[in-house]
Amino acid sequence: MSSSINTRCSIRKQARWGWLVAGVLAVVSLASAQDVELRVPQTVTAGQAASINSSGSGRATFYLLGPSIAIKRDAQLGEQVSLTAKELQTAGRYIAIMCTETCSSAGFFVVPAKPVSLTFVAHPSRAPVAASGVISGVALSFDEFHNFVLGPQDVDFQMSTKGGAPISHKVPTKDGVAWFRASSGKTAGPLQVQASIGDANARRVVQQVASEPCRLRIKGERTAKGIEVETEPVRDCSGNPVPDGTIVTFTAKSNDETSTVDAPVKQDVARARITATGPVVISAASGVVMGNELRVGGK
Repeated sequence: MSSSINTRCSIRKQARWGWLVAGVLAVVSLASAQDVELRVPQTVTAGQAASINSSGSGRATFYLLGPSIAIKRDAQLGEQVSLTAKELQTAGRYIAIMCTETCSSAGFFVVPAKPVSLTFVAHPSRAPVAASGVISGVALSFDEFHNFVLGPQDVDFQMSTKGGAPISHKVPTKDGVAWFRASSGKTAGPLQVQASIGDANARRVVQQVASEPCRLRIKGERTAKGIEVETEPVRDCSGNPVPDGTIVTFTAKSNDETSTVDAPVKQDVARARITATGPVVISAASGVVMGNELRVGGK
C-alpha cells in the first residue's frame, strides 16, 4: 500500500515538473521567435554606401530587394550590414529583410543624385517668323545613374540668334519636367534653343523661316514670244525673302477668256510667260496675298 502511494506521488511530481519544463521551453521558444528589430536609413542618395543595424545576437540571413537588385548574404545579428554604393545606384523603394526562425523587414528609399544630363526636345524644327507661341520645349533631368530626377529644379531656357542678344528665363520643374512656349523672332535663320541645370545642358536648333508673302508686285512687257511677267522680290511682312519654291499664281484675263500659270519663286522672284495677243489684264496671288493688276495692250 505504501509503495503504491509513493508511486502515485512520484508520478504527480513528475507530471508537475514536466508541465513546468514544457512551460519554460515554450517561453524560451517564444522569446527566440520574436521579430528582430531592423534600423534602416530613411533615405539614401543614389550611388552612396549605407548600413543597416539589427538587434539581438546570433546568425541570420539578410536579403535586400530593390528596383534593380536582389541579394542574399549571411549576417550576424547586432552587427552592421554594409551596402555598397554600387548596390544602391537605382532610385526607388528598397526592402531589407533579416531572417532567423522568423523574418523581419523594413523599407527605405533611394533618391536620385544631382542632375548631370538633360533630355531636351524642342518643337517644331521649322517655324515661321513672327508667329505667337509657335515654339515649345520640354526638358527632363537625370543623374549619373540614369535616374529621373523628380525633385524641384530650376531649368534655364535660353534662345539666341546670330547677332542678337540672348533671351533667357528660368522655369521650375514639376514632377521632374520643365517646359516653355515662346514666339518666334522676326528674322529668318537658325534659332539656338538651350536648356541647362548647373553644368548639365542640351541644345537644339529651330530654323526660323519666312512666313506667308506680304507684299506682291508684278511687272511685265510684251515680247515676240508673248508677255514676259515677273514679280518684284517677294517678301513676308517682316521683310524676309520667302523660300524658293513658294508658288505665285499669275492670272490673265483677255475678253471672256481666263488663263492661269503657276510659277515657283526662284532667287526671290517668280517669272512666267503668257501667250496672249490681244489686250490683257494680269494679276498675281500667293496664298491669301493679292498683287497689283498689270494691263498690257494688244500686239
